[in-house]
Amino acid sequence: MVTVQSIAAAATRIGPSIYESPLVHSRTLSRLTGNTIFLKLENLQMTGSFKERGALNRILMMTDEERRRGAIAASAGNHAQGVAYHAAQRNIPVQIWMPRSTPLVKLSATRNHGADVVLYGENYDEACRAAMDRSQERQATFIHPFDDDEVIAGQGSLGLELLRQNPTLEVIVVPVGGGGLIGGVGCAVKERASKVEVVGVQTARLPSMTAALRNSVPVELPAGPTLADGIAVRKAGSRTLPLVQRYVDQMVTVDEDEIAAAILTLLEGEKTVAEGAGAVALAALLQSKTGHRGKNIAVLVSGGNLDVNLLARIIERGMVRDGRRLRLRVLLPDYPGSLEGLTSVIAKASANIVETSYNRAHYGVGLNEAALDVTMETRGRDHASELLAALTGSRYEFSVIE
Repeated sequence: MVTVQSIAAAATRIGPSIYESPLVHSRTLSRLTGNTIFLKLENLQMTGSFKERGALNRILMMTDEERRRGAIAASAGNHAQGVAYHAAQRNIPVQIWMPRSTPLVKLSATRNHGADVVLYGENYDEACRAAMDRSQERQATFIHPFDDDEVIAGQGSLGLELLRQNPTLEVIVVPVGGGGLIGGVGCAVKERASKVEVVGVQTARLPSMTAALRNSVPVELPAGPTLADGIAVRKAGSRTLPLVQRYVDQMVTVDEDEIAAAILTLLEGEKTVAEGAGAVALAALLQSKTGHRGKNIAVLVSGGNLDVNLLARIIERGMVRDGRRLRLRVLLPDYPGSLEGLTSVIAKASANIVETSYNRAHYGVGLNEAALDVTMETRGRDHASELLAALTGSRYEFSVIE
C-alpha cells in the first residue's frame, strides 16, 4: 500500500538526485483563466519529466542481487529515460522496450543514456506485455511506469514538494495516464492538506482512468493516436485506481486541438516547452473544464520532451487557428503587372507574404486568368479582416482556404 509515510520516505531517498523543480507564478495564465496560476515545471528535470522520481525510487529499493541481474522497463519515452539515466548512474544494466511509434527525441535520449532499446508493438501496452515476459525470462527486475507502489511513492514526492513550496494552494491539476502520478500526488496532498482539491486531466482519445472510475475496475480501451503520447495508456493501473477513487476530486478530458493550443500558449506566453502530456493540465484550465474561478492553482507541466518537427506543426496550426496565418486563393487576370497590383494591396495592409503558388490550368480559371494561392502572416483575426476588406475594396475575387 502507498501511504503518505512511504511517500515521505521516497522523497528523502531520492532527494539528493532529483531536482526540486520551481513553482512559478504566471500573470498571463492567471489572467486567461481567472485564477492565480502556478506552474510546476517538471519539464526541467534532468530527463525532461517527472518520471524519474518514481523510476529512481524503485531503483534505489533494488537489492544487490537484483542490480546484478539488471532491470527491464517499458515506456513510450519519459519513464524509459528516467530508468535509463538513473540505472546508468549506478552501473545497473537496463533494457527498455518502446513502441515503434515512439517519438525520435525520446528514443534517441533513452539510447544516449546507455539503455539497450527494443522497439516493439504499435503502442505502449503491446511493448509493456512483451517487456514483462522478457523480464521473467531473464529474472530481471521489471520497473513498471505507474502500477508499482515504489514508483507511485516516488511520483508522490511531487505532492509534498508542492505543499512545501506554496502552502496556500487550493487546487492541484495533474495529467493522468495510468494513474501513478495522480495516485501518489493525491495521497500525499490529501493526507497532509485534505481541503486541497486534486483534479486529473486525460486526453479524450484515451481516457482510461475515467473509464476505470466509471466501471470501478480497469478496462482496456482501443488504441488511438494522440499528441499526449506520454499518457496514452489504454488501461489504468490496478494499484493506482483505488488511490484515484479515494483521493481525486474530479477527472476531466481535453481534445487534441485543446492540447495543441496549450502547448503553444506555454511556448509563447511562458517561454516553456511542454510535450502534449505535459500540457493537458493547462489545457483543461484554459478551456474552463474544471469550473474553478479565483483559486490558487498549481498546474503540473509534467514533461517537455517534444519532437521539434511536431512543434513546428503545432505552431503553424496554432497560427492558422488564431488568424495569424491566412491563405487565400485569388483570381487574377493573366497579364503583366497584375501580380504587382495584388502584392501592393497586401503590402499596404502590412501583411507578410510567406508562400505563393501560381496556377493557370486548375480551379476553374479562364484562358486569360490565373489562380494565385498566397499564404500570409497577420497580427491576428482583426488584422486579417482588415486585409480581406482591402482586397474586396480593390475588387479582387478571392476565397479563404481553410
